[in-house]
Amino acid sequence: MDIDPVRLDDSHVLAAIGAAIRSLRKEQGLSQEELSYLSSIDRSHMGRVERGERNLSMLNLVRISRGIGCQPSEIMKTAGL
Repeated sequence: MDIDPVRLDDSHVLAAIGAAIRSLRKEQGLSQEELSYLSSIDRSHMGRVERGERNLSMLNLVRISRGIGCQPSEIMKTAGL
């Protein structure tokens, strides 16, 4: 069985996106709980997203970006993607 080298980096991608969300959230002076409320996402789920433990759907990425007050592309750019 061949191993897909792209999949080996998935955890790094999720960690980078989570760190970007945390950084942008803090820049806006929002707590994790406030962003969760603004994004309509459970706070514990938001914590796992920020730690890179959860794969983020596109819909939740849009919800989070709206809560932060930015475009989804800014989150990706901040993550270096």
